[in-house]
Amino acid sequence: MEQKPDYEKIERNARVRKGVATGVTYLFLGIWALLVLFPFYWMLLTSLKDYAAYNGEYVPKFFTLAPTFENYRSAFTEVPLGRYFLNTVIFTLTTTALMIVVIILSAYAFARLDFRGKSLLFTLFLSLMMIPNELVIITNFVTVTKLGMRNTFTGLILPSVTSVFYIYLLKENFEQIPEELYKAAKVDGTSDFKYLLRVMIPITRPTLITVVILKVIECWNSYVWPRLITDDQRYFLVSNGIQEIRENGFGRDNIPAMMAAVVVISVPLIVLFLIFHKKIMEGVSRGGTKG
Repeated sequence: MEQKPDYEKIERNARVRKGVATGVTYLFLGIWALLVLFPFYWMLLTSLKDYAAYNGEYVPKFFTLAPTFENYRSAFTEVPLGRYFLNTVIFTLTTTALMIVVIILSAYAFARLDFRGKSLLFTLFLSLMMIPNELVIITNFVTVTKLGMRNTFTGLILPSVTSVFYIYLLKENFEQIPEELYKAAKVDGTSDFKYLLRVMIPITRPTLITVVILKVIECWNSYVWPRLITDDQRYFLVSNGIQEIRENGFGRDNIPAMMAAVVVISVPLIVLFLIFHKKIMEGVSRGGTKG
């Protein structure tokens, strides 16, 4: 007689294989997480070590039994870290607000308005993404310098108030809104601007939140342009301030205080990402979905 397959055994083996595969996956993910998070742990640990204890470590220690917050006090009292922080907040909020206005109006024009040469103009607009960022920085530097806007917030902010990618992302979202809504609004006598404010912006709110968060992170981490356009400490951002501290300040010798300053600067972005990471993924995935 033909032996019947042991379905219970087959199912049990399948569960074992699945469990092993899951275990191996989580093992590699755990190792990768440790590798990624270790620099942050080391940064935080160093910031809590006493200056003398840190210098006395011939072999680095992965823990400390006597944490101290003196380094954080030094980070704010020995260098103008508070000013750098305030400059960065002003730069980030102003740049992000202006950019949101620019990209919303631009995306709406490309998505809903009909004008001659729109497709060609949008194609040329997208082609700007192919230009290396270094060339754009050089052009912006020459322009801002000739206009006498070096060492000013205006010179810092203006080159960052638009983004081809964000306009494209928002345009794709606007185009997903049914055309019938627009036609019905026009029949009711609604202006284009009112339709944009009352219909399109609320519908695309997840993408707008994503753009705002990504722009805030981008501005907060901005280094090359602020470093190039400012040499006055009154206009330094946190990234430039940290570099200045490392090169010319106490950061060359007092590494724990330097790490404390870096922790203070990093915490807002880490908290922002942890709170809104789901919104970021939702907005990006929404922008890439048609229909």
